Amino acid sequence: MAGLVWWRCSLIAKKPEESMRLVITAFVGIVFGFLIGLSLPNKVATFPPQRIFPNANHANSTVAAREPPANCSSAAVEQSGSTPSHNSTDKSKIWVPTNPRGAERLPPAFVESESDFYLRRLWGVPSEDLKIKPKYLVTFTVGFDQKANIDAAVKKFSDDFQILLFHYDGRPSEWDDLEWSKKAVHVSARKQSKWWFAKRFLHPDIVAAYDYVFIWDEDLGLENFNGEEYLKLVKKHGLEISQPGAETRAGSKLTWKLTRRRNDTEVHKSSDEPRWNCKGLQPPCAGFVEIMAPVFSREAWRCVWHMIQNDLVHGWGLDFALGQCVQPAHEKIGVVDAQWIIHQGLPSLGNQGEQIEGKAPWQAVRDRCMSEWKTFRERLEKAKKTWRT
Repeated sequence: MAGLVWWRCSLIAKKPEESMRLVITAFVGIVFGFLIGLSLPNKVATFPPQRIFPNANHANSTVAAREPPANCSSAAVEQSGSTPSHNSTDKSKIWVPTNPRGAERLPPAFVESESDFYLRRLWGVPSEDLKIKPKYLVTFTVGFDQKANIDAAVKKFSDDFQILLFHYDGRPSEWDDLEWSKKAVHVSARKQSKWWFAKRFLHPDIVAAYDYVFIWDEDLGLENFNGEEYLKLVKKHGLEISQPGAETRAGSKLTWKLTRRRNDTEVHKSSDEPRWNCKGLQPPCAGFVEIMAPVFSREAWRCVWHMIQNDLVHGWGLDFALGQCVQPAHEKIGVVDAQWIIHQGLPSLGNQGEQIEGKAPWQAVRDRCMSEWKTFRERLEKAKKTWRT
């Protein structure tokens, strides 16, 4: 009996001691788990962040941002508006959404999105190809009948100007006897206008190497013009879009008063046009140059190129809309009087048309010019209205 009492007393005495042990063990476990939890974020952060979300602005990022799903083209991704999922286990695959469209699978440092018209050799090393890199691009849209006039015009530009001829009569080889022609670039397409050529061959990324782009007609007299001096005045007066002041030969005339050369100033940017009753500084009284001989800065051309309608080949109406691309237009668009040209009014391109309904070829061409002007104006107004609503 005494033994039984002792066993019960011993059992009762041990229960508080075991309970305390359980409490201490639980507390230690909770603290240890909490400490482990605190340490986990630091360990996750040690993974290289650029392998998960690379800096898209860093040209030397070695691993791309996201990997597209199977059979997923860049166009499909753009149209769907979704972002391809990232396969974090395969670091060999590249997907850089900030690359140019179609180049998302290339490492950014390897992407070459711009080009130029520099002529290169077929031999040697590329770094030794060019003795000089022209800083400006001059284009003329020409027919063989104006060869002598273009020959004289080109000589008004130094080696800093790359010459590009757009041939509308299919006779580029007949210019080979001119020494400068061997260094020029020739593009030929029969019966096409300069704005057709410009839209297809002067994409902003193709002409990005040039500070200024001249897009000129073939019937201009440059006896009183010098390319270098002209651009000095363009820069001095802050012009993004410009043209030389124009005079005419006997038998031709200028349509717009604003583009006529003045004798009392280097540059002018506005004029009165009684026929148009301009309100404020609006085209054709300000912010206006003709499409006959425009000169664009690199940035202005990047905008203007996108405004050229692909199916409207004559460019009529474009001159009234140039202010869409530079602001304030009445300050950044102007006419350079101190370097002027003569508009000879030779309708050689007009004669490339065909007789329609008894109309002379030149008249059929002019009819389309007028029709395109109306279409261009309507499209622009409709686009503005749609955007505002």
